[in-house]
Amino acid sequence: MNFASDNAYGAWPEIVAAIAAAASGAVPSYGDDALTQKIRNRLCDLFACDLAVFPVISGTAANALALATLVPPHGAVVCHREAHIAVDECGAPEFFTHGAKLIALEGEGAKLAPDGVERALAHFQKGFVHHVQPMALSITQSTELGTVYTADETKALSALAHAHGMKVHMDGARFANALCRMGCTPAEATWQAGIDVLSFGATKNGALGAEAVIFFHPEDAGDFEYRRKKAGHLISKMRFVSAQLDAYLTGDRWLVRAGRANALARRLADGLGRIAGVEIAYPVEANAVFAWLPDAIAAGLRAKGAVFYDWGPPQGGRTLVRLVASFATPEEDVDRLLAAANG
Repeated sequence: MNFASDNAYGAWPEIVAAIAAAASGAVPSYGDDALTQKIRNRLCDLFACDLAVFPVISGTAANALALATLVPPHGAVVCHREAHIAVDECGAPEFFTHGAKLIALEGEGAKLAPDGVERALAHFQKGFVHHVQPMALSITQSTELGTVYTADETKALSALAHAHGMKVHMDGARFANALCRMGCTPAEATWQAGIDVLSFGATKNGALGAEAVIFFHPEDAGDFEYRRKKAGHLISKMRFVSAQLDAYLTGDRWLVRAGRANALARRLADGLGRIAGVEIAYPVEANAVFAWLPDAIAAGLRAKGAVFYDWGPPQGGRTLVRLVASFATPEEDVDRLLAAANG
């Protein structure tokens, strides 16, 4: 019963087959192949706009290189204190920007709010040489606590950032899960809501290792190509990354499988919420469940084979834990975990 992460599960059979199919023959390298060009065209169609697309193999690379393209060394990135870029990327954004500061803010449910961002920006005087210059706002969709920004919430944050001369980045490692919750088009969730650049994730939803940095205003891409090369993410056999994205985007399977993960998380939360002593900590809007479990229940689950992460130290006989459902989580594992939690 593995609920540690959607990274724990493998890859779709269709993606593995696409990689195998791309292995035959000789094609141009470093992204000059027809399949990589096809991905750009597919994403232009998907988002209903002209855009610049750069495949990479990790979310960390996508986030760090995107932000480094937008933010100079004397700049700053506003984000939530729980953001992956602030907590789980080992300083990659700071490294690749050559020293830009992350301004990490509080916000309910791991979501930024305009008033909090406005208050934070008031501390930095524009053009004042002693202050870093806020140049980008980064939001995560879905967030690290499993919540989802509505299109209106994204619009409000983007409008504020743009009014301050900042660009807006979206960490979309679980973009498919968020989109299933939102029930809108990819365009409505991103550039039509003011997003300038998206880290479009596929790995957590069934790819082996495939992400894409999408600039909705191609002129914003600037020197990204050089940064990608310098960082070691201009893959010589880029067709293998593009093959994954091609299979991922075929039909609606990327949304169907993300929707399945969301539904399993909802089912898990509903079942846990009916158990005495268990409290669901945050709204379950994507594929992650955060729950306060009595320590005895948590220990009992682990004794029966359940795998999940603690999200902080024990407090008063209970612990906040994270359980993540994936595109491939067996339905019976949800039932088994709930049965074990019920004793």
